[in-house]
Amino acid sequence: MEKLTGKTAIVTGASRGIGATIAKHLAYEGANVALAARKQEQLDEVANHIHDKYEGKALAVQTDVSNQASVRQMVQQAKEAFGNIDIYVNNAGLMLDAMVTNGSVHEWEKMVDVNIKGVLYGLHSVIPDMVKRATGHIVNIASVSGFEVTKTSTVYSATKFAVRALSMGLEKELAHTGVRVTNISPGMVDTDLSTQVKGKRQPLQPDDIAQAVVYAITQPKIVNVNEITVRPV
Repeated sequence: MEKLTGKTAIVTGASRGIGATIAKHLAYEGANVALAARKQEQLDEVANHIHDKYEGKALAVQTDVSNQASVRQMVQQAKEAFGNIDIYVNNAGLMLDAMVTNGSVHEWEKMVDVNIKGVLYGLHSVIPDMVKRATGHIVNIASVSGFEVTKTSTVYSATKFAVRALSMGLEKELAHTGVRVTNISPGMVDTDLSTQVKGKRQPLQPDDIAQAVVYAITQPKIVNVNEITVRPV
């Protein structure tokens, strides 16, 4: 039997790249997955792939994670379709012009809205029910940019430092509640975002990050894998 049969997961930023791949891996393991992102057509393609290939079912919900009402509505639709939310993967993220000296205030605001507020809105929407049921798993997708800052990553790195801080604090807040928290920090991954960054290492594949997610959430209930950093060799 698949490891996640009977579970319900939500994955944000699930229309492509890492998010779509995480959703497919969760469905392969038997979970029903709500796919959240802004582009409905791409979400539908991922949902159709899941329906054709895997045991788990999929629900595509057009969502703007920077809008609290949109996130709340998406979570409600997922609950109506599949029941209680067992796994919430905060994957949606933006990497825009991150140099402070460039003065790209509008792009900074977009990154803060998606990378930080979007994470908080998701947490706010699912944690109360998870605590009430004494079970659940939060997975926040951060970045190695949450450990390191380059001259071109300042604001983006700041948002990913924030995601790591949220994960660290939340783990302490939720200790002894039955709700687990995992922060996953990928290095360079072969996605649309990676085309914006030049590096000497061959990038990881989205599958590598999805496997880390499955590893963390399928550990015994007494095991809380708090931090995973995944870098290319």
